[in-house]
Amino acid sequence: MSRTMRLKPNELVAAWPDGPARDAIGEVARAFAANLRRAIGLRSIRSAAEVCGMNHATLIGILEGRAWPDMETIAKLERGLDAALWPGHAPEV
Repeated sequence: MSRTMRLKPNELVAAWPDGPARDAIGEVARAFAANLRRAIGLRSIRSAAEVCGMNHATLIGILEGRAWPDMETIAKLERGLDAALWPGHAPEV
């Protein structure tokens, strides 16, 4: 069975990552990336990726809105950066 094609996060937000999102799903992705950027802080992308146990390219893809993070990736990021990154429920835009 093939996967359904879907837009990338940065295709749902007019001016990624500062918004505005065209819909609630895009807003969740945008807010997640913003939370991730804040949690990384002054660390380099490579050092943040290392502490999270992932490749830096994965982290860059999420930050640039080119990739949707899966649950395992979200868990690794939250544990590695010791931060709650998931933005929670986003109302319809």
